Amino acid sequence: MFAAGIGGTFQYGYNLTIINAPTTHIQKFVNETWLERYGSELDSWVITLIWSIIVSVFPLGGFMGALLAGPMAIRLGRKKSLLFNNLFIILSAIFCGLSRYAKSFEMIILGRILAGVNSGVSMCIQPMYLGESAPRKLRGTGALSCAVSTAIGLVMGQVVGLREILGSEEVWPLLLASNVTPGIIQLMVLPWVPESPRYLLIDLKDKDSCVVALRRLRGNCDFTSEMEEMMAEQTAIQGQRPKSLCELIQDQSLRRQLLTIVVLSSAMQLCGNDSMYFYASYVFQAAGISSEKIQYVVIGTGSCELLTSITCTLVIDRVGRRVLVMGGYSLMSVWAVVFMVALSQQVKVQKKCINVVNIMQKKCNKE
Repeated sequence: MFAAGIGGTFQYGYNLTIINAPTTHIQKFVNETWLERYGSELDSWVITLIWSIIVSVFPLGGFMGALLAGPMAIRLGRKKSLLFNNLFIILSAIFCGLSRYAKSFEMIILGRILAGVNSGVSMCIQPMYLGESAPRKLRGTGALSCAVSTAIGLVMGQVVGLREILGSEEVWPLLLASNVTPGIIQLMVLPWVPESPRYLLIDLKDKDSCVVALRRLRGNCDFTSEMEEMMAEQTAIQGQRPKSLCELIQDQSLRRQLLTIVVLSSAMQLCGNDSMYFYASYVFQAAGISSEKIQYVVIGTGSCELLTSITCTLVIDRVGRRVLVMGGYSLMSVWAVVFMVALSQQVKVQKKCINVVNIMQKKCNKE
């Protein structure tokens, strides 16, 4: 799990949060670069627009990576795909790390796109690899370990982004380039891990390699029933080629499963989780928290997600998937309403508090 996760969904969480700490530094860099090129400063709204582009190209790259993941998993296999995926993060680190030296904020945009591609590929292939490699009883835990890796990446990105570490104005390019470290660790560790047994047997039709991989993963345990299950699946799909996205959408026998995936994925993306990490500084600043304390408050948000993901990993095989999904979305709905009401009434409450304080001060002065 570590070998797949450190360069997989860990990167998604890490790249999601490291962009928040140097927000003001990157905006200042954009303005200075424009001034040096064209002799005029940018308006604040243009700086915000360029910053929004830097932020928003990351999920765009993730979409591109998700489209690449399917063909990569089939042609290269699960393990080789994860290894090859580190090429995108290495290029991303080069572009972001050298952006200030080259005086080009466009390099940051390109680097963030490549980081998004890396995250999109890993978000698709890592669950596939772990799900196919884990024993049947631990497949739920193996799949949820991706969420744990993401949460650990979120917290690590927030911690590394502290002013005392890599979040200062002098070294923010190193912060954006630090995502190469997990990639290098995966390149060193993952080659020693076996390929997915299911891929070896069903896609490559290499039974001997499948047995070797299962023996390395399971030890001396009896995996005869697992082999029979995979061979039955191989027989069932024999002669069928992988479906394209259009064919998958048009296949009515898979309509319900596809709809379930779309609804769950859409709810996860539209809940505002990514936006919270991208624009955390703005959110907490609007809430009245001082700029010196915001970076420490942000770590609390990532820590809450990490704690929740670990808890779900421990109970998923006992409680079940549906209970956790319904419970999670119910809590998100409740708190979304609470936040909406709180933000809408924030100004009124502040005015009332100020009026109360003024009245009390006047009374004290009279006395």
